[in-house]
Amino acid sequence: MSRTRYALLGAGHRSQMYVDAITSTYADRAELVAICEPNPVRAAHAVEAVTERGFAAPHIWHPDRLEEMITGNEIDRVIICARDDLHAELIVRSLDAGADVVVEKPLTIDAPSAAAIEDAVQRTGRSVVLTFNYRYSPRNSALRQVIQDGEIGEVTSIDFSWMLDTKHGADYFRRWHRLKEHSGGLLVHKSSHHFDLVNWWIHSTPRRVYASGGLRFYGASNAQERGLDDRPTRGTHDGAHDPFELDLRDDPRLTALYLDAEGHDGYLRDRDVFGPGITIEDNLALVVDYASGATLSYSLNAHAPWEGYRVAVNGTRGRAELEVIERGAVLVDEGLHPVLDPSASGGDGHATLRPQGERLLVQRHWEEAVEIPIVNGDGGHGGGDALLLSDVFIGPGNDPLARPADWSDGVQSIAVGIAGNRSLETGLPVLTADLGISLLSRS
Repeated sequence: MSRTRYALLGAGHRSQMYVDAITSTYADRAELVAICEPNPVRAAHAVEAVTERGFAAPHIWHPDRLEEMITGNEIDRVIICARDDLHAELIVRSLDAGADVVVEKPLTIDAPSAAAIEDAVQRTGRSVVLTFNYRYSPRNSALRQVIQDGEIGEVTSIDFSWMLDTKHGADYFRRWHRLKEHSGGLLVHKSSHHFDLVNWWIHSTPRRVYASGGLRFYGASNAQERGLDDRPTRGTHDGAHDPFELDLRDDPRLTALYLDAEGHDGYLRDRDVFGPGITIEDNLALVVDYASGATLSYSLNAHAPWEGYRVAVNGTRGRAELEVIERGAVLVDEGLHPVLDPSASGGDGHATLRPQGERLLVQRHWEEAVEIPIVNGDGGHGGGDALLLSDVFIGPGNDPLARPADWSDGVQSIAVGIAGNRSLETGLPVLTADLGISLLSRS
């Protein structure tokens, strides 16, 4: 069997999952031929990850020569793990050069670039696969099954709250994500995962979005109001640290990918979360109306003391409730370093630890609640990552839950965030059909 020839576009942290897959589970059907990465340190790190497993070193290319890389190396598919605002250009150029595309969420960050991707797909007839790994998580698949089976009837409304804690949530305000021009803000970069889940759970499309929110915790002005000014500009420094600082020297992988690489492009991975210049929001609330008639009430908080989410889906026959606690607390040790396992740090004997776990309940009218079993597998996201990678590298089978996603699913997911950003700017509700993307106008 001939192997599919892959190129990796972007060699940052997220790319490791694909390098590992190609050089292990799918080595008999996939070959990493080239790495397209402008930073030579990160590119060399990715090459080393391939060669240390006994495979031939991929050729390193600069993005300026993307088309030459694809045609000259007979690349079949590219995997895009680059910065969000670069996705659209890389997708369009790759399609036009003759390669299919696998891309990390979000598809892109704004309406014009989404329209450009749509045009390129139609022009070339090539495929764009979106890697929405949350769809494959067993708990999310279980909720989809409940709704799909009609257990709660026709969906009338959804309440969805997502909490990012002071470890994970803070990290978006250190990295390039802190600038909306690069990430589209959390409504696009992070929440596109969540909006895709809702679109997929209820099998409908978003029509109207109203958003409210702002930068209310992180950032220089908030820090000054709370007496947190006079802070180091970055977390990698000598001396005392506070829990919001990230010292890249504490993590060998972050050192190799970013600290050792910053001299080539100036990118700082450890910016102060209370520094100036942040243009994204950390508290967000949306109301989204769907074509089916259902309404979504959504909120995101990026400085919560615990991490997880709660979803309640109301239907004409009852209600389904999913609660997920991914991390019950972020505590600190004596050196003020975050301790991610709550059991590793005690309280005063009266504290209640929020237990990590998940629970799906279904309660129909006039009946007691029933807990729906959630069967997890091995690996990330309850075994969901393995299922996703199988669909990426082998191809989707006949999935009754319709988990594989393409560019059109990507457009529907970012449409909520893009419309939400426009609503934040104008203070008015926004119709997705008015975003200038023909797919949304037709749906």
